[in-house]
Amino acid sequence: QVQLVESGGGLVQPGESLRLSCAASRSIFSFNNMGWYRQAPGKQRVLVACIGIGGTTKYADSVKGRFTISRDNAKNTVALQMNALKPEDTAAYYCNTCIDFGPNWNRDWGQGTQVTVSS
Repeated sequence: QVQLVESGGGLVQPGESLRLSCAASRSIFSFNNMGWYRQAPGKQRVLVACIGIGGTTKYADSVKGRFTISRDNAKNTVALQMNALKPEDTAAYYCNTCIDFGPNWNRDWGQGTQVTVSS
């Protein structure tokens, strides 16, 4: 049973924008903080943004002011608006829970969506 499905990635130039979306099963979404993680080649997966059930948000320093996380509790979706993209944002992006607003997940990973920022 697929519980997390990410979409919206692509190839963009530096400075451009992308909007990622994640559809989650209701059993995950309704009772959890939800976050976006990313993993660049050869690096560990890191949490870049997390949103609580009530809308509180937390961001990694590297994306503050450029990325915005949001959630639609009626549709069980979480989005990541990414502006002013940089080559160092290139990574596979995944959504999952972010317990206590940290990199603490408790669900199987989805397939992710690739973001490539290059001129």
